[in-house]
Amino acid sequence: MRSTAEALALVRAFEPSPEEEKSRELILALLEFTGAPFSRDQFHPGHITCTAAVLHPNGRQFLIMHHHRHRRWLLPGGHVEDSDATLSDTARREAAEETAVAISGPATLVGMDVHCIPARIGEPFHLHHDLVFAFSANSEEFAISDEAPEVAWCGIDDLTRVDDYLRYQLPSSIMRAAERAVSKKNR
Repeated sequence: MRSTAEALALVRAFEPSPEEEKSRELILALLEFTGAPFSRDQFHPGHITCTAAVLHPNGRQFLIMHHHRHRRWLLPGGHVEDSDATLSDTARREAAEETAVAISGPATLVGMDVHCIPARIGEPFHLHHDLVFAFSANSEEFAISDEAPEVAWCGIDDLTRVDDYLRYQLPSSIMRAAERAVSKKNR
């Protein structure tokens, strides 16, 4: 069962890059000092979310989606549900819901990022304390959805081309997590 103690152990064991240090500190503080860190209704200071860095069977590409609300390319992911036994189960479920990608095997924590979510009706400005888990896809098949009207396989090398870089404009936190996932897969 998902617990704060398990989440603390997971985050403490993660070796962050210098760019991830502050996010790790904020996630640890959220887990240590708030009563409901997994509740999407906890807005001050925010709540845990989980994201999936799904690797293509070739191990060199990862799945990205164009998010319907944020209107930008991101990894699939979202809020923790009571039915999620573990935090990696949250990322696995969200990837399947948003892109219908079939994934299996163990998950590995490959990134973390605390970022702002703008206010909208019924929801004030708040922070997502995001944990990024790497998975392997069973096939290259995926589907679009209302949440993800565009989905694509993207390689780290693709993003060195100006056209792809400008098209996707992925945040550096996603690039770090994807690079870490690809690196671990190809060891």
